[in-house]
Amino acid sequence: MNNNTSVLTQKFYDRAVIVQILVGAFLCINSMLIATFFTKDIFYTNMRYILFANALFSDCINLITTNVLLLLVSFSFPLQTWSCLFFFILSSMYNYVTPLTLTAMSLERYVAICMPLRHAELCTAGTALQVVLVIHSLSIIPSTVVLIIFFSSVAVSFFKQYALCTAQVFISHRWQDHVRSGVSQFYFLVMCVLIAFSYVQIMKVAKAASGENKESTRKGLRTVILHAFQLLLCLIQLWTPFIEAAVLQIDLNLYVNVRYFNYICLNLAPRCLSPLIYGLRDEAFLVTLKHYMLCGLSKTN
Repeated sequence: MNNNTSVLTQKFYDRAVIVQILVGAFLCINSMLIATFFTKDIFYTNMRYILFANALFSDCINLITTNVLLLLVSFSFPLQTWSCLFFFILSSMYNYVTPLTLTAMSLERYVAICMPLRHAELCTAGTALQVVLVIHSLSIIPSTVVLIIFFSSVAVSFFKQYALCTAQVFISHRWQDHVRSGVSQFYFLVMCVLIAFSYVQIMKVAKAASGENKESTRKGLRTVILHAFQLLLCLIQLWTPFIEAAVLQIDLNLYVNVRYFNYICLNLAPRCLSPLIYGLRDEAFLVTLKHYMLCGLSKTN
């Protein structure tokens, strides 16, 4: 029995080390990209790059909060419910910020390619900041709905209790799960429709374009495709709390294994694509990043 416990504990430690290495690497990369964003006014006055920076910031917050929660659950470390409430709001909110930002970035590409004459008018820095505010406002709604229902059904003394910090702590009735599921599905449907709309419209322009315009349009189309794949992973992640809640009722060890798998494949994976899509594929951003990474030894225009 002790031997099995020792093996299980060692497995948890090994997983924790792997996760910390991955999270640390992604946070370092994202931090360098965010620092690069503030080096030139062409970046922080451009809607495309402002949305990109918002996605990077969202990914950093999400990685930190979910990593803390993963470690707490993996090592069965309980928290007081009021402390768990803070992590729940942050993780729930930033689960939605990234996919909503990806949707906004796809729409920006749609305007740039399908409405080029109005792009400068519609996609300003001021508009970008308004969009970021709307994104965060929409992202807080799902957790707010869950918490309003929850607060109306529990006593104040509940927040002094200790429990494993999972989203299921704030679900006291099965119908509350259905409400949370309905909100997630609604967001899923709207974002899928907007991404598909952007793709179809850009595809139409790509067929009619020629020369340099055709190459530019194809690049925009590839960007939207990458966003769609990244968005798919993020949207699948919106379903993971329901899967994990069902598994938690069966077995705690199985729950920890499923949570670990979901975290690696559906949390870390889509967030490592953001630097690839805009940080490394964008020539202006890549040149500036290399310039400052090499302490000014590489040339930049």
